[in-house]
Amino acid sequence: MTVLADAIAADVLGAQIPPLSQQIDARWLMAYAASLDETDPRYYDTVSAGGPWAHPLFAVCYEWPAALALRALVVAAALQPRSVHATHHVIVHRPPRAGDTLHTAGRVIAVEPRRAGTRVVSRFVTTDASGGLVTTTDYGSVYRDVPVAGGAAAATGGAPPARPAITSPDWIESIDVPANAAWIYTECARIYNPIHTDLAVARGAGLAAPILHGTATLALAISRALRHARPADPRRVVEIAARFTGMVPMPSTLVVRGAVHSPEEIGFDVADAGGATVLAGGLIRLSAA
Repeated sequence: MTVLADAIAADVLGAQIPPLSQQIDARWLMAYAASLDETDPRYYDTVSAGGPWAHPLFAVCYEWPAALALRALVVAAALQPRSVHATHHVIVHRPPRAGDTLHTAGRVIAVEPRRAGTRVVSRFVTTDASGGLVTTTDYGSVYRDVPVAGGAAAATGGAPPARPAITSPDWIESIDVPANAAWIYTECARIYNPIHTDLAVARGAGLAAPILHGTATLALAISRALRHARPADPRRVVEIAARFTGMVPMPSTLVVRGAVHSPEEIGFDVADAGGATVLAGGLIRLSAA
């Protein structure tokens, strides 16, 4: 495996890190829900058996240390700020719970050239203390203006399920993104990426100012979409997928459009106030009620 200063080597395909452990507690679960303005009291219930519910995208929180470790292994430090979140695909085998000890392993499953740079997909597999699967996530990033070196060894894959565009939405909801949204999300999710909170780092990456995390945009949209599930129970979520197509400044207003394809499937997308799509191909699959 080769780490290059000015490119991503195709032979990082298959690179992996051993499992990293995380303790999940009620405080973390509740803080993440609060960062998304969730008001359902079941996200904050420490009395009921099992404790507070986990938001369906909570996996991004405990996967973050593994994502950092894997990125550090395969991408030169100087190139890392050029990464933008491009795709996300999660399988929820069972919701995480307060008291869990979780172990997340990471592996690069795809490296390929794209017009904008290089696409790298990392797969994070999380198991519990007994070895049972909790979540599996394919996290796709594009490193802007970074080429692939040794492209013959590159592989493709890890794309989320393709979904049709929402042409006739069943519902439309708006989201107000405040000026401090990324700072709140950072602390509550425990996802520390300075491009979202440090003006100097953001400008060094070619941005005018920090932008909202892609996972925050996705999580906010999921929260709105689940209001239209029957019953609206986040524990029913078994799969989430989306493509990120634009950046979200702060403050701003987002518009979520959704369609209930069946009792077990909701599609959605997200646009900014000007109508430009920032998230496409959104999909939530639910277990039978």
